Amino acid sequence: RGSGCQFMASCITHFYTNNTATPDTALLRRTRVIPIMEEPVDLIRLSIDERVYIKCRGDRELRGKLHAYDQHLNMVLGEVEETVTTTEIDPETEESIVKRSIRRVDMLFVRGDIVILVSPPLRT
Repeated sequence: RGSGCQFMASCITHFYTNNTATPDTALLRRTRVIPIMEEPVDLIRLSIDERVYIKCRGDRELRGKLHAYDQHLNMVLGEVEETVTTTEIDPETEESIVKRSIRRVDMLFVRGDIVILVSPPLRT
């Protein structure tokens, strides 16, 4: 933040002292522009055309390339791997049996109300 504020101050000072809108070019080369984040959902914008991991309700996990999203977290994913985890109780031993089902889908629309978490893909 400090360098951004210094940059803006330099541009304003340069504008008023030289009466031009040309900022200090040496300072421009050293300054990195950081996109403005106004809402938490703006972070998802950085993942467009990148692979993401999405944890969903109902013990579903999705890994795929994020193509689009909206403010409701509705998303369009490509090259998706969906993992569904189910737990059953063995009636004889009363032990939990965990089963995982995996399917691959070329393109998938994800309704935002099932989304719990969105992150870069977990390394497994």
